[in-house]
Amino acid sequence: MRAILDLLPIGIGVALVAALAWFLLDRDVGAGRWMLAGLLLAHGWVHLMFVFPAPEAATATAGGLAYPFDMARSWLVANAGLDVGLVRSIGIVVMVVTFVTFALAALATVGWLVPAAWWTGLIIGGAVASTLMLVLFFSPALLLGFVINAALWWLVLASVWRPLASGAVPGGAA
Repeated sequence: MRAILDLLPIGIGVALVAALAWFLLDRDVGAGRWMLAGLLLAHGWVHLMFVFPAPEAATATAGGLAYPFDMARSWLVANAGLDVGLVRSIGIVVMVVTFVTFALAALATVGWLVPAAWWTGLIIGGAVASTLMLVLFFSPALLLGFVINAALWWLVLASVWRPLASGAVPGGAA
C-alpha cells in the first residue's frame, strides 16, 4: 500500500499530462500529438533505468522498498534459481526492444521518419515488451508502468485515436 501512496504524485502528474494530451488529440490540436509522443518516449526511457546502478541515495524508497530498477532482484533469480547473468541478458534485450519500440512509436505519432501506419503495431509491441519487463523484474514501485501499458492498449484497441497519415493535416486539408 505504501508503494501506491509513494507513486501517487507521479501518477497524478502523468494522468494530468495524459488527460491534456487526450483533450488536445480529441480536438485535432497538434500539441496533443507532441504530448503523446513525449509520454511514449518518457515511458520507454524509464525502462533504460534498469541498466544504471542504483544511486546511493535511492537504495530504498521512503516506504522502505528496494530500488525497483535492479535486474538482480528478479523473481527469476530469487525463486526460479536462474543465473543473474542470464536474467540480466534477457532483461537488457527486452529493455532495448521496449525503448526502441516506444521511441519509434513516438516518431510515428508526430509523423516524423516513421510511417503512421506502423503506429498501432509499435504501441502494442512496446506495451507488450514493457509489461514483460515489468513482470520479469516486478516491484510494487513499478505498478504505474502497468497502468500506462493498459491505457496504451485501450488507446489502440478501442480505436479512439490514430496518427494522421503522412502528409495529412488535421481538419482534412491536404
